[in-house]
Amino acid sequence: MSSPDTEITLISGSQTAVVSPYGASLRRYFLKRPNGSEWNAVWGYSGASAKRGGQGDVLIPFPGRIKGATYEFGGQVHQLAKNDKDGPNAIHGFLRATLFTTRSVTDSSAEFETEIRDVAGYPFSLRVRVKYSLDDAGLKTAFEILNIGNQAAPVGAGFHPYFCGAEGELADWRVVIPADTYLELESFVPTGRVLPVDATTNDFREGRLVGSTKYNDCLANLKRDTDGWSEAVLESSSGRVSVKMDQTFDYVVIYTGDNIPAPDQRRGFAIEPMTCGPDAFNHPTWGLKVLEPNERFQGRYIIRAR
Repeated sequence: MSSPDTEITLISGSQTAVVSPYGASLRRYFLKRPNGSEWNAVWGYSGASAKRGGQGDVLIPFPGRIKGATYEFGGQVHQLAKNDKDGPNAIHGFLRATLFTTRSVTDSSAEFETEIRDVAGYPFSLRVRVKYSLDDAGLKTAFEILNIGNQAAPVGAGFHPYFCGAEGELADWRVVIPADTYLELESFVPTGRVLPVDATTNDFREGRLVGSTKYNDCLANLKRDTDGWSEAVLESSSGRVSVKMDQTFDYVVIYTGDNIPAPDQRRGFAIEPMTCGPDAFNHPTWGLKVLEPNERFQGRYIIRAR
C-alpha cells in the first residue's frame, strides 16, 4: 500500500528518476557519468518529511497565488483556504499532499491519477493524471486534466522542479529563458501589470548569471521554435539542464528559494513551467483554461541534463 514515503525508481540508460504517488511528485533526477560519479540535476529529497520549498510539486488546478484566496467565476464569488505562509492568499492548488493512485509502472515510466471533487471554494470535479517517463530525450512529464463534472471549471497547471547547475554556487549559474515580458508582483502577488523585460534583471533572453539577485518572478510570452516548443536553460562550467515546454506552457516562474527556512535557502534554482500566470483565476487572459464538461486539457515538458 502506498504512503507519503513511497518512491518509485525509473531507469533508462544513464538516467535515473525517483517519483512518488504522494503528490505525484518528482523527488530526484540524476545522471551517471562515464567515470561512475552521479550528477544530481535537480535539488531533490527522499522521504516526504525531507521536502523543502515545494520540491517537485504538481500545481493543479492553479499554480502560484490567488490574491486574497478569492475569485469570481460563473457569476459567483468563491473563497478558497488561505494556505500561503507569505500572505493571506491561496497557493499552488490542492494536490501537493494528495496520495495519488498508481495507474501503471514500467522500468522507465510511472503514471498517477487522482480526482478533485468539491473542495471548499472550488465546486468543480476533475480527474488528474500525471505521467513520468525516461527515454533518450530526457525526463518527460505529462499531465491530463479531465472535467468529470457537469459545469465548466477554471483550470491551470504547473510544476515546481528545482535545478542544480552541476557543481558550483548558485551565483555562478547562467540562465537562459526566452521570455519577453514579466508580471509585476507586489508581496508575491501580481499587480495586474505585464511589463517588458528590457533592461531589467528579468531579461534572460541572452543569458545572465544568477548572481546575488533574489528571484521570485513570473516570466511570460515565451519564444518558440518551429515545432512550438520553448526552452529554458540552466548551466554551469560542468553541466547543463534544459527545460523544454510545449505550447500549453506560456509562463515560467523562477525562484531562488530565499524564503525557504535556513539552512536550505538558495540550494537550487526553480524553473516552474506553468500554463497560466499566478492569480489567473482573477486575470483569465493570463492563460486560464475554462474546461467544459468531458473536455480534456493536456500538456508536456521535458528535462534534459548533460
